Amino acid sequence: MTVSRPTLKQMMDIVDSFGMSMTPERVGEFLSLMEPNFKAYDLIDQMPDDIPVVKYPRTPGYRPSAAENPLNAWYVKTDIKGAPDGKLKGKTVAVKDNVCVAGVPMMNGSSTLEGYVPNLDATVVTRLLDAGATIKGKSHCELFCLSGGSHTGGLGPVHNPHKRGYSAGGSSSGSGALVASGEVDLAIGGDQGGSIRMPSSFCGIYGMKATHGLVPYTGVMPIESTIDHTGPMTATVADNALMLEVIAGPDGLDPRQYAPKVGDYVGALKRGVKGLKIGVVAEGFGHHNSEADVDAKVREAAGRFKALGATVEQISIPEHSLAPAIWTPIALEGLQAQMMNGNGMGFNWKGLYTVGLLDAHANWRAMADDLSDSLKISMMIGQYFITHYRGRFYAKSQNLARGVRAAYDKALGSYDLLLMPTLPVKATPLPADDAPLSLYLQRAFEMIGNTAPFDVTGHPAMTVPCGLSDGLPIGAMLIGKHFDEETIYAAAAAFEADGDWRKF
Repeated sequence: MTVSRPTLKQMMDIVDSFGMSMTPERVGEFLSLMEPNFKAYDLIDQMPDDIPVVKYPRTPGYRPSAAENPLNAWYVKTDIKGAPDGKLKGKTVAVKDNVCVAGVPMMNGSSTLEGYVPNLDATVVTRLLDAGATIKGKSHCELFCLSGGSHTGGLGPVHNPHKRGYSAGGSSSGSGALVASGEVDLAIGGDQGGSIRMPSSFCGIYGMKATHGLVPYTGVMPIESTIDHTGPMTATVADNALMLEVIAGPDGLDPRQYAPKVGDYVGALKRGVKGLKIGVVAEGFGHHNSEADVDAKVREAAGRFKALGATVEQISIPEHSLAPAIWTPIALEGLQAQMMNGNGMGFNWKGLYTVGLLDAHANWRAMADDLSDSLKISMMIGQYFITHYRGRFYAKSQNLARGVRAAYDKALGSYDLLLMPTLPVKATPLPADDAPLSLYLQRAFEMIGNTAPFDVTGHPAMTVPCGLSDGLPIGAMLIGKHFDEETIYAAAAAFEADGDWRKF
């Protein structure tokens, strides 16, 4: 096979796009000297790709009927059995549909990707199967994961298992709903602005966004490498800790992983909280859209930790209020550069590139009208600042993020954990099909104020269900030092053992 050679007109267009002035004769002279380079491309095109071997047999599965999928939480159902023994033997798993499972369709919530079938397993998928888990299918998610609600996915809204017609949270909407409804034991979620913790909070389960780089992101569709996370969503703390033990650690293929430190998460479950110091972050409460019952339940949770033997004090971290603004250029310009302009993979990093996904995702340009409005507004803002400000706000935000991280680190020098509401609100009603754009976008982004900061700073953060109000769950978020997930699990397990959160 040979790659197509450019025509003179194509090369003239490229030269013009650079702002260069050349005659056709001069461009033709350059073009005549490019053949050795094109032959190198021919050679690369002929070579087989270097990708991990798929270890476990499977079938493509099937799209479930509405009767089998009452919450609209599944994209594809399948049955992939892992090793006969292991830490997760007997456990069932749903995999968020932004994660590659070889031979099983993947659309990442978008019609523009429908029909794509990966040829490799993400590292987390291989590790789950190696540990004896059974993958029951792919969970529906928000369109390219750009929503904290559950109304933007290409297959329609995902319903909250506690109250139909209400959001299950996003973007790992199907994963949250399937675990909370008991259809699976475990699920994989993704988190760039809170997308593990938001659905976990809305649905009343445990969601851990571990330290950035602890869990390999290899084989998961990137959004922006500096905020990309994947991790466990479960109905119990013990399952969450066990799942993280299985999927954590370096794989040699993900540049997000800089010397990750794996802990004894299951062993930490018995430590309790006696002697721990917990700082209740004042800036995590009283947001412009905070619901009084949410703030009250989380303060009650702080009291429970105190009754269990922890020292609990209110503290102030002013930088927490600035962190969502710093997240904004990183997320919007970053996603536009990497996920959209860069076809998901982008450039300038070493690791495993999912070439088939890059090829399939590039098709978005032919179907751009099908993208969700939450993604469209993100793309428009991101491209505006890339085009007119050269990416300077992305760069400056990355610089400012170090100060925010330092502020949390300073507080965590005096306290073992930080505590605040996971979200300022409970699950909200799903917007109607004819909802105004303002409501559609509000429901997509209104809840990220406390979650997004820790995607930027990389601190581990876990949502713990701490009560019900109006029949809907409320989550409290525990934040720890980098690579100190053990202390979070110790506190979460003690809180879980203190009683049924539904009765708090």
